Amino acid sequence: MNNIIYNSRNDEDYMGVALKEAEKAAEEGEIPVGAVIVYNNRVIGRAHNQVELLKDATAHAEMIAITQAASRRDDWRLEDAALYVTKEPCPMCAGAILLCRLGKVVYGAPAPRDGAAGTVIDILNNKNLDRSVEVIGGIREDECRFLLREFFQKLRYKEKLKK
Repeated sequence: MNNIIYNSRNDEDYMGVALKEAEKAAEEGEIPVGAVIVYNNRVIGRAHNQVELLKDATAHAEMIAITQAASRRDDWRLEDAALYVTKEPCPMCAGAILLCRLGKVVYGAPAPRDGAAGTVIDILNNKNLDRSVEVIGGIREDECRFLLREFFQKLRYKEKLKK
Protein backbone atom coordinates (compact mmCIF):
# COMPACT_ATOMS: atom_id res chain seq x y z
CA MET A 1 0.00 0.00 0.00
CA ASN A 2 2.63 2.55 1.01
CA ASN A 3 5.78 3.22 -0.97
CA ILE A 4 7.45 4.84 2.03
CA ILE A 5 9.40 2.80 4.52
CA TYR A 6 8.15 3.70 7.98
CA ASN A 7 9.86 2.83 11.19
CA SER A 8 9.45 3.77 14.81
CA ARG A 9 12.50 6.07 14.74
CA ASN A 10 11.03 8.08 11.86
CA ASP A 11 7.69 8.16 13.68
CA GLU A 12 9.32 9.64 16.77
CA ASP A 13 11.34 12.16 14.76
CA TYR A 14 8.37 13.38 12.74
CA MET A 15 6.26 13.56 15.89
CA GLY A 16 8.97 15.88 17.22
CA VAL A 17 8.30 18.22 14.30
CA ALA A 18 4.57 18.07 15.08
CA LEU A 19 5.34 18.85 18.74
CA LYS A 20 7.19 22.01 17.68
CA GLU A 21 4.08 23.06 15.77
CA ALA A 22 1.95 22.34 18.84
CA GLU A 23 4.23 24.56 20.93
CA LYS A 24 3.65 27.40 18.43
CA ALA A 25 -0.09 26.92 18.85
CA ALA A 26 0.19 27.17 22.64
CA GLU A 27 2.27 30.36 22.36
CA GLU A 28 -0.49 31.85 20.20
CA GLY A 29 -3.23 30.90 22.67
CA GLU A 30 -4.50 28.02 20.54
CA ILE A 31 -5.12 24.49 21.73
CA PRO A 32 -1.64 22.97 21.31
CA VAL A 33 -2.07 20.55 18.43
CA GLY A 34 0.52 20.28 15.71
CA ALA A 35 0.58 18.24 12.53
CA VAL A 36 2.99 17.38 9.73
CA ILE A 37 2.50 15.41 6.55
CA VAL A 38 5.41 13.40 5.20
CA TYR A 39 5.81 12.09 1.66
CA ASN A 40 8.95 10.34 0.40
CA ASN A 41 10.61 11.14 3.72
CA ARG A 42 10.07 14.89 3.27
CA VAL A 43 7.72 17.16 5.17
CA ILE A 44 5.23 18.55 2.64
CA GLY A 45 2.78 20.11 5.10
CA ARG A 46 3.09 21.46 8.60
CA ALA A 47 0.62 23.34 10.72
CA HIS A 48 -0.82 24.01 14.13
CA ASN A 49 -4.31 24.87 15.31
CA GLN A 50 -5.45 28.33 14.21
CA VAL A 51 -9.11 28.23 15.20
CA GLU A 52 -8.95 31.37 17.36
CA LEU A 53 -6.70 33.33 15.01
CA LEU A 54 -8.82 32.65 11.93
CA LYS A 55 -12.15 32.53 13.80
CA ASP A 56 -12.74 29.27 11.94
CA ALA A 57 -13.85 26.06 13.67
CA THR A 58 -12.33 24.04 10.81
CA ALA A 59 -8.82 25.49 11.19
CA HIS A 60 -7.45 22.40 12.91
CA ALA A 61 -3.79 21.53 12.44
CA GLU A 62 -4.64 18.46 10.36
CA MET A 63 -6.91 20.39 7.98
CA ILE A 64 -4.33 23.11 7.36
CA ALA A 65 -1.52 20.56 6.88
CA ILE A 66 -3.68 18.61 4.39
CA THR A 67 -4.33 21.78 2.39
CA GLN A 68 -0.61 22.61 2.33
CA ALA A 69 0.41 19.09 1.33
CA ALA A 70 -2.17 18.90 -1.46
CA SER A 71 -1.02 22.26 -2.78
CA ARG A 72 2.62 21.19 -2.63
CA ARG A 73 1.89 17.97 -4.51
CA ASP A 74 -0.56 19.69 -6.84
CA ASP A 75 -2.97 16.85 -6.13
CA TRP A 76 -5.66 16.36 -3.50
CA ARG A 77 -4.79 12.67 -3.31
CA LEU A 78 -2.19 12.13 -0.61
CA GLU A 79 -1.79 8.38 -1.00
CA ASP A 80 1.56 7.14 0.28
CA ALA A 81 1.82 10.11 2.64
CA ALA A 82 1.69 9.99 6.42
CA LEU A 83 0.15 12.42 8.90
CA TYR A 84 1.81 12.95 12.28
CA VAL A 85 -0.40 14.76 14.77
CA THR A 86 0.04 15.37 18.47
CA LYS A 87 -3.60 14.61 19.36
CA GLU A 88 -5.88 11.94 17.97
CA PRO A 89 -7.92 13.37 15.08
CA CYS A 90 -11.51 14.47 15.65
CA PRO A 91 -14.37 13.24 13.40
CA MET A 92 -14.03 16.21 11.02
CA CYS A 93 -10.31 15.66 10.55
CA ALA A 94 -10.75 11.89 10.27
CA GLY A 95 -13.22 12.45 7.44
CA ALA A 96 -10.74 14.71 5.64
CA ILE A 97 -7.99 12.13 6.16
CA LEU A 98 -10.11 9.49 4.44
CA LEU A 99 -11.15 11.81 1.63
CA CYS A 100 -7.59 12.82 0.76
CA ARG A 101 -6.53 9.17 0.99
CA LEU A 102 -3.67 9.53 3.45
CA GLY A 103 -1.94 6.19 3.91
CA LYS A 104 -0.98 6.44 7.55
CA VAL A 105 -1.86 8.43 10.68
CA VAL A 106 0.44 8.57 13.68
CA TYR A 107 -0.86 10.40 16.72
CA GLY A 108 0.50 11.18 20.16
CA ALA A 109 -2.20 11.62 22.80
CA PRO A 110 -5.62 9.97 22.59
CA ALA A 111 -8.66 12.26 22.59
CA PRO A 112 -11.13 10.91 25.17
CA ARG A 113 -13.90 13.35 24.17
CA ASP A 114 -13.85 13.15 20.38
CA GLY A 115 -11.12 10.78 19.22
CA ALA A 116 -12.06 9.35 15.83
CA ALA A 117 -9.18 6.91 15.42
CA GLY A 118 -10.51 4.38 17.90
CA THR A 119 -10.76 6.10 21.27
CA VAL A 120 -14.39 7.26 21.00
CA ILE A 121 -15.29 6.17 17.48
CA ASP A 122 -13.24 4.69 14.68
CA ILE A 123 -13.85 6.55 11.46
CA LEU A 124 -10.42 5.75 10.06
CA ASN A 125 -11.06 2.00 10.11
CA ASN A 126 -14.82 1.69 9.88
CA LYS A 127 -15.86 -1.45 7.98
CA ASN A 128 -18.85 0.43 6.50
CA LEU A 129 -16.64 2.93 4.67
CA ASP A 130 -14.81 2.24 1.42
CA ARG A 131 -11.30 2.84 2.72
CA SER A 132 -9.20 2.65 5.84
CA VAL A 133 -5.97 4.11 7.12
CA GLU A 134 -3.08 2.58 9.01
CA VAL A 135 -3.17 4.12 12.51
CA ILE A 136 -0.49 4.16 15.18
CA GLY A 137 -1.25 5.89 18.47
CA GLY A 138 0.78 6.76 21.52
CA ILE A 139 3.96 8.02 19.83
CA ARG A 140 5.60 10.45 22.27
CA GLU A 141 2.28 10.40 24.10
CA ASP A 142 3.61 11.80 27.38
CA GLU A 143 5.02 14.91 25.70
CA CYS A 144 1.87 15.47 23.67
CA ARG A 145 -0.38 14.97 26.69
CA PHE A 146 1.80 17.30 28.81
CA LEU A 147 1.39 20.17 26.32
CA LEU A 148 -2.38 19.77 26.34
CA ARG A 149 -2.62 19.43 30.12
CA GLU A 150 -0.37 22.43 30.73
CA PHE A 151 -2.37 24.58 28.28
CA PHE A 152 -5.72 23.79 29.88
CA GLN A 153 -4.37 24.25 33.41
CA LYS A 154 -3.14 27.74 32.49
CA LEU A 155 -6.45 28.51 30.81
CA ARG A 156 -8.44 27.44 33.90
CA TYR A 157 -6.12 29.48 36.12
CA LYS A 158 -6.64 32.61 33.98
CA GLU A 159 -10.41 32.12 34.09
CA LYS A 160 -10.27 31.67 37.86
CA LEU A 161 -8.43 34.99 38.19
CA LYS A 162 -11.16 36.74 36.20
CA LYS A 163 -13.81 35.75 38.76
